[in-house]
Amino acid sequence: MRKLYYLSTCDTCKRLLKDWKLDDSFQKIDLKKDPINANDLQELYVRTRSYESLFNKRARLLRERGLKAKDLKEADFKSLLLEHYSFLARPIVLIGDRIFIGNSKANSEALITYLKGL
Repeated sequence: MRKLYYLSTCDTCKRLLKDWKLDDSFQKIDLKKDPINANDLQELYVRTRSYESLFNKRARLLRERGLKAKDLKEADFKSLLLEHYSFLARPIVLIGDRIFIGNSKANSEALITYLKGL
């Protein structure tokens, strides 16, 4: 199974997709058009064992709702992830049982290295 969760309107996602050169074997899921559902979120959770690790802590809605200062628990992270696409860290790439989360340079380099080894 190969999946990519991303935003087609995000310049960072566009740049990374160009760098990664993911082929057509990846199911590309634009979160704005097709928000994550409970089954897909569970699929991600199985690999991370943490909803917090899937959470975008720089989401604008987090600040707007005053949630940044709150002590959020796993159940809160799960609920927010299902509520709005902007709470999901992105891009997220699934390849088999491996998961690559976010747009950090280290994550991008790890994915590129992994793809070269396939």
